This record gives sequence, C-alpha cells and structure tokens, in this order.
Amino acid sequence: MLAEADLPDDVDALRALVLDQSRRIDALQSAQAEVERLKAIIDALQRHRFGRRSEQLDPDQLELCLEEVEAALAQAEATIQANAGKLGSARPRKTNRGSLPAHLERIEQVVDVDSKACPCCGGTLHQIGEDVSERLDVVPATFRVLVTRRPRYGCRSCENSVVQAPAPARIVEGGIPTEALIAQVLVSKYADHLPLYRQAQIYARQGIELDRSTLADWVGRAAWYLRPLRDHILAELRHSERLFADETTAPVLDPGRGRTKTGQLWAYARDDRSWGSSDPPMVAYVYAGDRKADRPREHLGDFAGTLQVDGYSGYAALAKRRQQVRLAFCWAHVRRKFYELVSSSPVATEVLRRIAELYAVEDRTRGEAAERRRALRAEHSRPIVDELKQYLEARTRQVSAKSKLGEAIRYALTR
Repeated sequence: MLAEADLPDDVDALRALVLDQSRRIDALQSAQAEVERLKAIIDALQRHRFGRRSEQLDPDQLELCLEEVEAALAQAEATIQANAGKLGSARPRKTNRGSLPAHLERIEQVVDVDSKACPCCGGTLHQIGEDVSERLDVVPATFRVLVTRRPRYGCRSCENSVVQAPAPARIVEGGIPTEALIAQVLVSKYADHLPLYRQAQIYARQGIELDRSTLADWVGRAAWYLRPLRDHILAELRHSERLFADETTAPVLDPGRGRTKTGQLWAYARDDRSWGSSDPPMVAYVYAGDRKADRPREHLGDFAGTLQVDGYSGYAALAKRRQQVRLAFCWAHVRRKFYELVSSSPVATEVLRRIAELYAVEDRTRGEAAERRRALRAEHSRPIVDELKQYLEARTRQVSAKSKLGEAIRYALTR
C-alpha cells in the first residue's frame, strides 16, 4: 500500500497510477466472482454426491442467514396466515389409521378359546362381540406354464382332409413368453427401474434361465407393437390447450465404438385433473438422437396452445416460427437454480421464500374454477411476482454477472 509521501506529484503519473489501481481492483473482483462461482459448483456437486435428493429447504440452513432474512420469513408467515381465510380453508390432513384397501382379498383366521365353558361356574359361554385386526400379507410371484393343445382331426372316409384350429397369435412368434410376462418385464424395467440383467437374476433364482439378450428382444418387439399407442397419445396431446414439455439426456449403446452415446428423451404431458378438466391425463415419450431445435416442431405437429417449458432455445424457436404456440415458463426450473446456492447465499434463500409464498397461493387455488383461479392469482400471486422481479433487478447491480447467483438471477428475469 502506498504512503502519502510515495505518491507522485506529476498529474500524468498520478493518473496512470490510479488507472493501474483500478485495473487491479477489477481483476480482483473478477477473481473473487470466479472463486464464488467455483465454490457454488463444488457445493452443488457435494450436495448431489452426499446430500438428500429431495429439494426440501433444510430448516437448519435458515439459521445461518442474516437477521433481515429471519425477519422477512416471520413477515411472510404472518402474511400467509392472514390470507389463509381469504384463500379458503386448507384441505383436511390425510391420516392413515391402518385401514387396508377394500379390494384386497380377505383370508379370515379365527382364533377362538379352547373351551366354551365358563371358568367361574361352568355354564355355557355365548359370544358377545369380537376384536378384529388386519395385517398385510403377500404371495410371492410364481411362474406357471400355459400349455396350448390344438387337436388335429382327419377324415377316415376320404383320408384327404386334416382340420386343426389356427395357433393363437404371439408377440414373439414361436417364443415362450406370454403377453403377461412381457408386460411384467416392461413394467419392471421402465416403471420400477429394474435392469434386465437383474430381472434375469430373479428368474434364475426360480430355475428359469433367461439371457439378458432374450429379454431385450422381448422389449424391442413389445415396443414395436406399442408404437401405434404412442402415436395415438401424441396425436391426442396435439389437440390439447396446454402441454408440458421437457427433455433429458439418455445414454444409448453405440455398437462398434465400445462406449455409449448421448441421446435425448422428450416428454410431452397433459394433466388438468386438478382444475376439474375431463381430459384424461397422458404423457408421450419420444426419443431423438440429438437436441436440435427442429425436434419439438416435429413432435408437436400442428399443436396450438400454451406450452410450459424450461429455458431451452428450441422452444423459443418453435414459438417464434409458429405464432399459435405461446410459451409459459416453469417456476420449478427457476427455483432449482437458487436452491443450489441456498447454503451460501442469503439472496437465494430469500428468493426461495418468495417462491414458496407463490406455491402456497397456487396450492390453495387448486380445484377452483378457471375464473376463480384467475381472480385469486391476480389478487395474491401478481404482487408476489412483481415484488420478486423488483428484488432481482435490484440485485443485478450488486452481483457479478459471471457468478452462479448472477446466472440464476438472469435466468429468472429473462423468462
């Protein structure tokens, strides 16, 4: 640090010194922003590796925040309680008293006394009541063999005709699996995330040797038969007023290269049950080998309506090209970027608190008619969103644009 006596008397030299100091300060601030960005990345990786997968805000993390955040939380709770009466009473809490579904088969077991004679006087006992309890039991899955017999008939008079009923159609021609077994393999693989090699191990424990390649062949054949159903679902979705769309990477085997390649799995969904719609909920999954912007346009065809998406540029290109498609962005994606920073940023904690207020309003409007929802959102949600926008805009002048927090703020403001 320079002392006053070391400062030059020449104006040009002094100006050069000031400019040099300014450049050093800018470089230091940039380095500090980079350090914070790298720390945020490390925190996110550690949370992914060691932390909980649920995105529930940890109450212990709130204790590390500043007093102003705690005061804001208290004010938010008071606001929510004050508005609870206006938004309608909360749905009754669901309790589980141990009752089991009525459709399950009941196997009764009567545990009776050894003697019907009164232990006091020896008289005959009469039933005056009973205590009933239920326990959940399971019958392990068992395999069986369906034997199909097709008698052949011949004519003894002419000896020229042989009559036999045609063989039932099979998904695997000449193969051993029934439709039920193939369905079980599909459900286990895609709904229960049970890989084929583990399914093969399960079958082997019961003495059924099925190679993984055999199971994979069954899956491929079933997919071919199910493709018209997928196409029908996708066609139905194209006539919807609102759709959700998202995509994720999927490792795909790449024969000959010794490693996998990255494909894309697109999901298009409709579920308006919470708003009283009679349209059945459905999801169509479409695989693509890349993430080109043309993919959503190819998948959605002549869809015209509201498409709720994340920040992927392909959706913006679709809306720009087709004016009848209106984009609605997803709060969950905005929230996720701030959640990754909550352990190190009071700003991120404050943003999550405000988004939680917005979610609370949405939860209380669930099931209401469209006009009622619109009115409640205008009264309660609009102020929250407007204030959050102002809050984020004010923080853009205080946060480095290169930091993870700056990226999260920019993502939220550009949606």
